[in-house]
Amino acid sequence: MFNSWKLYKLIVVILSVGVFSACTVSEVIDAERTNLDIASLNIQEDLLLDVGVLMFDAGVSEKNDPDKTGIFPDIRNAESRYFPYHLKTTLEKSLYWGSVRVIPSTEAITDVLVFGKILRSDGEYAVMQIGASDSTGKSWFMKEYSIQTGLRSYSESRDRSEDPYQKIFNDFANDLRIYASSLHGSQNRRIQETSELLFFADMIPSVYEDYFSQENDQITILRLPAENDPMVKRLRGIRERDRLVIDSINEHYANYYYGIAIPYEGWRRRARENQIDIRDTKRAASIRALIGVAVTAGSINMDTSDTSRSRRNIKRATRSVGIDRGIRTIIDAWQLRESTRSYRNQIGELSESFIAEAAPMVIEVEGQSRRLIGTAESQYEGWRKILKEINQLENQMPSESIVGVPQRSSNEVLN
Repeated sequence: MFNSWKLYKLIVVILSVGVFSACTVSEVIDAERTNLDIASLNIQEDLLLDVGVLMFDAGVSEKNDPDKTGIFPDIRNAESRYFPYHLKTTLEKSLYWGSVRVIPSTEAITDVLVFGKILRSDGEYAVMQIGASDSTGKSWFMKEYSIQTGLRSYSESRDRSEDPYQKIFNDFANDLRIYASSLHGSQNRRIQETSELLFFADMIPSVYEDYFSQENDQITILRLPAENDPMVKRLRGIRERDRLVIDSINEHYANYYYGIAIPYEGWRRRARENQIDIRDTKRAASIRALIGVAVTAGSINMDTSDTSRSRRNIKRATRSVGIDRGIRTIIDAWQLRESTRSYRNQIGELSESFIAEAAPMVIEVEGQSRRLIGTAESQYEGWRKILKEINQLENQMPSESIVGVPQRSSNEVLN
């Protein structure tokens, strides 16, 4: 006859295995690290390429159901703006590049264009597809980068300039450096010449469109304008003003980046804990199922004459442990959901402020103030229209600078 004492011992063994297994799920995991390659001091500065980082594709399907996928559009949209700025700061630290900017659109012509798409980001795992191309239309590469974070990734004592997903950004920055170092100096120069010529052609197409050919998105320079051409000098001055406008827009992106940093890290930390809690719960459910099988099997053959007080106490204790664990799991899960919801709300509010409107920008054009309002992207679009209008109306620009330095009309603050 199956003895109830054996049944309880079996349950204790199963519970022990369950506790051990749960602990292995929740153990601290040290995230894999990649060191960022830093340039030496002997790089020829005039050959350093400028880099423009576009906003990332959020990677949210139109049919996305957050309750099923765990992908929240407000978080992903925030990440699509947050990650490009952090990548910009990472590239700047490497010292391998000229100016590195987050750009509002491909209208902002630059030597190297960086673009990306978020495939997964839940605080614990992150997967991104990031690539680069240059102004000649040549694609450099497109790769998938990933990381699994650990508890120490969110430690208060860590280097706060490094993101919990830092491995992804360092891996990409190193790959970009490796590709760029494979180029000859003459190729760097041609990339710079191409981006400059594309800007000239965008401003005055009737003059500069014939200086290059384009086939299958590949740009080939046919000839270059003379260095002593007064128009070249004036257009270079205008291009510097264009860069100042983009720098001003980058201040807006920076305010957003630093503004959401704390709530976004809080959301990721809680989301990671939630992922682990889900796995713990599933594992606990499997253990409870095993206990149920054991109890059912034992009940069929149980010695009903067993009246030992100690064994009755074990019954109660076993039942109590199971109930208590179940209640604590429910409470912890609820608290995590409430915590992540709070962080999501903060990020959502900041994102709405970011998307809705940047601080107005005032630009002096031919002695008159032109005020640009709206989103950062619409302000840049308005700025480019101003430049094109000027070049369309005037066959010859005056020798003095016709466009002043852009100024924000007020300090921009994210509330």
